[in-house]
Amino acid sequence: MPDKKAMFSAAGSYLVSHPEELLRAAKHAVGLRFGLPLDALRWLAAQLQGKKAPKELRLTAVPPGIRASAIVNLAGTDVRAGATVFVEEVRIGPDELRFELRLADVELKLVDDAAESPVAALLKSGALDLSKPGNLAAFMPKRPAVLVDAKDDRITLDLKKHPKLADNRKAERLLAALTAFVTLRGIETDTDHLDVLVRPLPHGVGGAVEGVRSLL
Repeated sequence: MPDKKAMFSAAGSYLVSHPEELLRAAKHAVGLRFGLPLDALRWLAAQLQGKKAPKELRLTAVPPGIRASAIVNLAGTDVRAGATVFVEEVRIGPDELRFELRLADVELKLVDDAAESPVAALLKSGALDLSKPGNLAAFMPKRPAVLVDAKDDRITLDLKKHPKLADNRKAERLLAALTAFVTLRGIETDTDHLDVLVRPLPHGVGGAVEGVRSLL
């Protein structure tokens, strides 16, 4: 995790040099839309450390999606992987944290064209159909529990299926209470922000009351 002091310092410096962010935040809050500058995400990405951390992460808005690429190591071979991601649907509740993603313009390029490895040979052959990344994900040898569906250009993740959340009764009750008051209705970008769209009281006042009771 990034150092908290450094994070607050960076945020303060950014707001000083971009005072228009405060006006944007106030304006969009009326429409229940809360944005995070892509510069902030780039800063956070730059703080990632460790041998397995992606390198040279690049983020670019492709409204309403976001283009992401980075150098990653696949079975000992450095590859620049990239894709444009669109969040097609968000469903959040006590029993699910589901995000349906559509991937476009997926690419895998060797960092070193002279690399010799099974991964390098596969990429050089052009045998991979990157236009349907969901089909590739569906046949992953170690498919993560959060990957609940994958087909063609779609991938569906349910974070509630993560082992640390799946059987966590405390987290389930807290999630039920929170989503009784507010939930997400979408995630999208404009030219330089990642915006989260929220929906208050998705089940009405009665649902909010029940959410509070679930914690008692």
